[in-house]
Amino acid sequence: NEMRVILPISLSFAFLAHGFLLPLKLELGKVQKSKLIEMVAAPASTVTSVNRNQNFAKLAAGYLFPEIARRRNAYLAENPNTRPIISLGIGDTTLPIPAHILSGLINGASKLGSKETYSGYGAEQGISALREKIAENLYNGKIKADEVFVSDGAKCDIARLQLMFGSEVVSAVQDPSYPVYVDTSVIMGQTGSVNKDTSQFEKIVYMPCNPTNDFFPELGSLPRADVIYFCSPNNPTGAVASKAQLTSLVQHAKKNGSIIVFDAAYAPFIRNPLIPKSIFEIEGARSCCIEVNSFSKYAGFTGVRLGWTVIPDEVKFSDGTPVRQDFNRVMTTAFNGASNIVQSGGIACLDKEGIEEISKLMDYYLGNASILKKGIEECGFKAHGGKDSPYVFVDLKGEKSWDMFSKILENAQVVTIPGAGFGPGGEGFLRLSAFAPKESCVEAVQRLKELFKNK
Repeated sequence: NEMRVILPISLSFAFLAHGFLLPLKLELGKVQKSKLIEMVAAPASTVTSVNRNQNFAKLAAGYLFPEIARRRNAYLAENPNTRPIISLGIGDTTLPIPAHILSGLINGASKLGSKETYSGYGAEQGISALREKIAENLYNGKIKADEVFVSDGAKCDIARLQLMFGSEVVSAVQDPSYPVYVDTSVIMGQTGSVNKDTSQFEKIVYMPCNPTNDFFPELGSLPRADVIYFCSPNNPTGAVASKAQLTSLVQHAKKNGSIIVFDAAYAPFIRNPLIPKSIFEIEGARSCCIEVNSFSKYAGFTGVRLGWTVIPDEVKFSDGTPVRQDFNRVMTTAFNGASNIVQSGGIACLDKEGIEEISKLMDYYLGNASILKKGIEECGFKAHGGKDSPYVFVDLKGEKSWDMFSKILENAQVVTIPGAGFGPGGEGFLRLSAFAPKESCVEAVQRLKELFKNK
């Protein structure tokens, strides 16, 4: 009564080796017999016949933030008895979600437990009440509710916009910039290979943004691009574009027939009333601009996931097709809408009580940014940003950013972000994030002062 069954090894438990005999009860019709099953590995196939998307091969290294985590973990593995590491790295919020906003999430979840209030699939574009609140409370009626697409975050929407634009467009990015703009351009096939002399991808327009030009590109010297990615307050530099600068950017786009994708994820940190929080505060922006935004920094939703994209009716492709029409097709094809629970929390964010809670969160992190900027300057470095922004961009005066990252990690047990990870224009800088707890920021400054006391 023995039966030899050959199963692919992938169907067996990982700890079962070839030839291990496992007694099992097999249901054979209505007759149950004790059998011995020998797990025999099927011939392994090392490759399929499917060609790899060669655009991924152009990305020489892993995505920046997982690489930071890998190096941190490697250091901890080699130094298990080190003092606790302080992270001034990835821009992940650390304060808990405030009470009123949390009540919106709880209410959204509780509705799913009742037959009368249960909801399943919603509109891919978002709940109407949330779209209306975004349009009215955040844009003061400058955009319409049906021009708002609610999503699971700005980063995801940038990828969806790239999917919509396709492989034939030329993109322009600030240098340095948030890696997603470049990486998604590469994955979509918009670029050539990396130029070894410049460390820049061919067919991308790099817009230098550094202290010599006040972190705003010299637009007149740049070649034309179809799509211009621009972030203010900027990640990683902490620079905030003035109304005059953004006006010139919009005029540049209109002159060249370009579309601006304006990343406003850090808009709530702006305290200066003269600084625009939205590109739609600029005259003419409705005909050439798209804006992406997120509740991640607004309300500590980095793990909750909720964002939105605004595409006015006036923005059109060269053949007259409304851009909004094609983005709607992407959303309805590749997205089932943000979670009903999360959108309920988003509605609470934009209540009067929620907006007050958000303001307090922003004040806390801006206080941290001030601590970090003052502290690193007392270490002898020049620092940018940290005002109207949660990021401090540190000029290393010629030192390599990955070398300084390692030095600080190994000697001060503080994680930073090397500027080179944001593009070649970031070499020689470090980014410090103000999203750590206040006490961690204070301790980090003390450690850095000790490290650089003889600088």
